[in-house]
Amino acid sequence: MIATYDTYTVDHIAFWLQSLIRAGVIFRVVFCLVMLMISDEEAAQYRKRIKNAVIFLVISELVFAIKNIILTYYS
Repeated sequence: MIATYDTYTVDHIAFWLQSLIRAGVIFRVVFCLVMLMISDEEAAQYRKRIKNAVIFLVISELVFAIKNIILTYYS
């Protein structure tokens, strides 16, 4: 019974953390796109920031996928 509670807690925290990361990346990309339209001098910098935000999202999704694989393997 305790293991089920712990797994539920870990899954619950991971769900909210994953949602927060996704929302943060979406807001970051939208902000960079707006700034990209406003300032032409720093266009390369904002494109790089968008690229880095998308890379961060992919890596964080992979981390959560690996966490799920580990939890299902050992459960």
